[in-house]
Amino acid sequence: MATFPGSKSNGIKILATTSTIVAIFLSFSTLAQDPDPDVFELFLESRIQKPVNQATAQERKNVMSEMTDIYLVTNQARAIELSKNPRIKAEIEFQRRIIMFRAFAQDFLASNPASDQEIFNAYQEQIALSSPKEFKARHILVESQGEAVALVEQLQGGADFIELAKEKSTGPSGPAGGDLGWFTAQGMVKPFSDAVAKLEDGEFTTTPVQTSFGWHVILREDSRDGSPPPMESVRNVIKQKIENENLRKYISSLRSRSGE
Repeated sequence: MATFPGSKSNGIKILATTSTIVAIFLSFSTLAQDPDPDVFELFLESRIQKPVNQATAQERKNVMSEMTDIYLVTNQARAIELSKNPRIKAEIEFQRRIIMFRAFAQDFLASNPASDQEIFNAYQEQIALSSPKEFKARHILVESQGEAVALVEQLQGGADFIELAKEKSTGPSGPAGGDLGWFTAQGMVKPFSDAVAKLEDGEFTTTPVQTSFGWHVILREDSRDGSPPPMESVRNVIKQKIENENLRKYISSLRSRSGE
């Protein structure tokens, strides 16, 4: 199955092998041993899954044999009679339309490339919407809610968070004073990340936070805006998205004009 760029979002998928067979059926000649050269190259490429100029002599021979069989069968009187069956005629017409649509879509995408300014603008919009905030935090992990409440009371009384973490935390970060380094909300389990996001820098949770690991008391030390990926690393993705969206808009305009 072959899909042209952006087909995942637009639901446009092309059955390359089926379309190739239909192309052969539509073009079969009176000489089964002498298939149309263009159709042969199309079939060859679909079978070997690489450019025609890279086909070996043996591959050409094998594909020609297979294609000759197709021509021999489709030139039989019964095959010609079957081609007049309404269902088969509909299938051929459907595949013909798919081939035409694919050709048009590829031509449209090639003729309407996204400009550098469009790509830059889309990149800026993406940064504004999705650049995740990063947090630097420490935590003290204990087994019970009661232990966590007692820790909060000690912190409120002036106890040092780092020393308490070293002494009380059962997590692997305990010996380092509960240090978790920098992370995004996506990098932590949801109850933990939600709690961190609600804190201000320098604050700790006055209500213990429960996760599948146990009970946490969390100190948010610092925060910063996340670093977006370099534009060049996402340029092709953004370019395809813009171009596919332009194709979608064009198709929508056709629907509007046709009253669909």
